[in-house]
Amino acid sequence: MANISAPRTRRFEPRSVEDVEVKVVECDLLVVGGGNAGCFVAVEAARLDPSLKVVVMEKAEIMRSGACSAGMDAINTYIPQGKTPEDLVRWSRAQVGGGPLREDLALSNARELNACVEELERWGLPILRDEQGNVRYRGQWDISIHGEQLKPIMAEKAIESGADVYNRVAGTSLIMHEGRCVGATGLGVRDGCFYVFRARATVMATGGAGSLYKSYTADSTDSGAQIWMCPYCVGTGYAMGFRQGAELTSLEQRWVATRTKDFCGPVDTISVGYGAPIINARGEKVMSRYEALGGDAAPRYIRANAPMEEWLAGRGPCYCDTTHLSPEKTKAMLEDYLNERPSFVLFLASRGQNPDREPIEIYGSDPYILGGHTGGGFWVDMERMTTIPGLFAAGETAGGNPNKFVGGCCAEGKLAARGAVAYLRGAALPPLDREDLRAEMERVYAPLLRRGEEGVRPVEMKERLQRLMDEYAGGVSQFYRTNEERLDYALRHIAMLRSQFQYLRAGDPHELMQALESMDRVDVAEAVVHHLKARKETRWAGWQTRSDYPERDDEHFDCFIESRRDPRNGEITVFTRPYEQLIPGDRHTA
Repeated sequence: MANISAPRTRRFEPRSVEDVEVKVVECDLLVVGGGNAGCFVAVEAARLDPSLKVVVMEKAEIMRSGACSAGMDAINTYIPQGKTPEDLVRWSRAQVGGGPLREDLALSNARELNACVEELERWGLPILRDEQGNVRYRGQWDISIHGEQLKPIMAEKAIESGADVYNRVAGTSLIMHEGRCVGATGLGVRDGCFYVFRARATVMATGGAGSLYKSYTADSTDSGAQIWMCPYCVGTGYAMGFRQGAELTSLEQRWVATRTKDFCGPVDTISVGYGAPIINARGEKVMSRYEALGGDAAPRYIRANAPMEEWLAGRGPCYCDTTHLSPEKTKAMLEDYLNERPSFVLFLASRGQNPDREPIEIYGSDPYILGGHTGGGFWVDMERMTTIPGLFAAGETAGGNPNKFVGGCCAEGKLAARGAVAYLRGAALPPLDREDLRAEMERVYAPLLRRGEEGVRPVEMKERLQRLMDEYAGGVSQFYRTNEERLDYALRHIAMLRSQFQYLRAGDPHELMQALESMDRVDVAEAVVHHLKARKETRWAGWQTRSDYPERDDEHFDCFIESRRDPRNGEITVFTRPYEQLIPGDRHTA
């Protein structure tokens, strides 16, 4: 076992790919991404078979990587006493307006959920309890934690399990053989080396796709740098699979959350956790307009869209009304923020803002693709294998199963590990295809080999894509609305961006990683636009709003929207899969 530290950044100026050092690593199981799902994959695989060689490829440093890198103030989700896994599925179904969601996946996750959370507590995570020792809930399915060390706790267990962790290696592509995945390649961000991880089974656990859209909740920084999701989760895992023909599902079911304006903090911590209602500029309680949908407990897409509707109606800005909170509650709320992102509290302090005297302004965030929050990601079977044999998905990359959040992504890591371990027992490693590797190296290193030429910087392409998606594919500036003409415009200009890949340039391995991320974003954005275009209805206002099709159409769209890209020619096919209700009851109520 080893947590393999990345070397110090060195000057690396290759003249051709012949100057690039190739490092080949063979293993039984490769985990791409060392976030919470990836860590649970490694631990569970070692528990099932301690003899397995498990390798984790991590773009950052595993002790502080992924969506939980900065810590959390709560575990969403946990099943309380008196509730069942089936109850959680019903709630999740209602949260996405009655579906569609993969009820089979959701139920299997729910059955593993509490055991994973209890495992975290045994590892050392402080879960807040009352005087009787009962878990302290924050909302219906969330429990309070002191989670500033959540990620290091997970990472330490992954390393203790025997996994070899390669830090500062960014995934670039899957290694394929006769239609199945046999590993992945990566770029050494500090040493410039080309890593070839040969594996009998691979689990994609790279997190979701943030920074596809321009951010408006903290626009004082450069575009996309201040987002509430981990800024390094850019959709690379989706792109790697999509380029090889893996089927994607439900990308149009985007995650859009209301955030605190200027410092991009979670609003649910304030509004749900501490009972601070959302009000408009007139002091009216916004969610009272949605009593029929649950009011303050309405589905998340309703709560996210409601403040934006107030702006459109001329009743903005909107706030979380914290002025009625007691000093004790205010202090506890700020402590929750300190456990998750101290910058939130520091921002308020720098303005001299006291939340019990002045409400906290809120605004809509840029849309993300997050399979742990909404349904976007790979289509997987019950073993969490994608439509590519040998490639599994866990956490935000696995689609069809929204509202997994932290606990559910951990549970899915365990389930994906079980599926992968069962699969690899009958899988052998084929010989390396040197021609394919050569072609991938030429693609990966092309921007660095052009470093002295005029061209397009990665940050320029990123910002052009973000602006394009914001204005034409339903971003914040358009109050999440789009239509057929805008989406067609987006596709035409995404094609233009793709044609400029040949002009991307990078001055060093770190900027080369950014160039590859820019290309990955374009690939994922194209798929997202195809999904938005295919769903000709409005099913989740805010998350997916078609101004040209403002009504829900169950006759034609009570189904999953799917996409697949042909690896031979890059053509994208969009189709549907049926929704199947397994848990009885009204789909729209929990």
